[in-house]
Amino acid sequence: MSATLQFDEEASRRSEATYMTPDVVEQRRAVRAALALGQGEKVLDIGSGPGLLAHEVAAEVGASGSVTGIDPSESMLTLARRRRPPDGAAEIRFVAGDACALPFADGSFDAAVATQVYEYVQDLPAALGEAFRVLRPGGRLLVLDTDWGSIVWHSRDAERTRRVLTAWDEHLVDPYLPRRLTRLLSDARFSLARREAIPLLNAGYDPNTFSAGLMGFIAKFVPGRQGLTEADAHAWAEDLKALGDDYFFSLNRYLFLAMR
Repeated sequence: MSATLQFDEEASRRSEATYMTPDVVEQRRAVRAALALGQGEKVLDIGSGPGLLAHEVAAEVGASGSVTGIDPSESMLTLARRRRPPDGAAEIRFVAGDACALPFADGSFDAAVATQVYEYVQDLPAALGEAFRVLRPGGRLLVLDTDWGSIVWHSRDAERTRRVLTAWDEHLVDPYLPRRLTRLLSDARFSLARREAIPLLNAGYDPNTFSAGLMGFIAKFVPGRQGLTEADAHAWAEDLKALGDDYFFSLNRYLFLAMR
């Protein structure tokens, strides 16, 4: 994982709040629809974060299935373990671990999902190889990652916004990963079944949106990068909030469904 963005307790709780915005709730619905899970399936959530997707998946596979979440952040794991499973849901367990060294036997799972994870991983061929190994023959892997080159964020100081977003790219190993995923999945012996874009669009400032939550992460991360100060980051965020009805944010995430 990238060492530039650490999910401590504060960051983990901020992430959880962002994951509960309508934008990301809809994203999880699209992920679950693409996975098309059935009763009794065994599912692995790679980079499970605060456990929201894992709990929704557990309801879909039912009590005869199972869901395992793995994450390197103890703060995220604590949040996930505190969440109450839905009635009639599968057994859910959360374990500490790394995407490049999954602590599971070969062929353990029917499906695996990695949302907003692989763009942080240093050795992606190793991570995809591990996903391939732990899936049964015919199993499927769903990957969702962002291409940060697709971002459109209106502001009254375009040059400052360019510097802020360039600095923000430093929190990732690969800010443009979806462009390479087709080849990477093929090299890992997966057969690509589906690709689609999932756009996030926030028009008009609303604190209960993905971009409003993202703003806080960015403003905390960028000082000291690209010549930016804390005052610069604060002024950037306040300018965006003050746009009101003129606020405009768009970003593309890309879904890949691959078969083992």
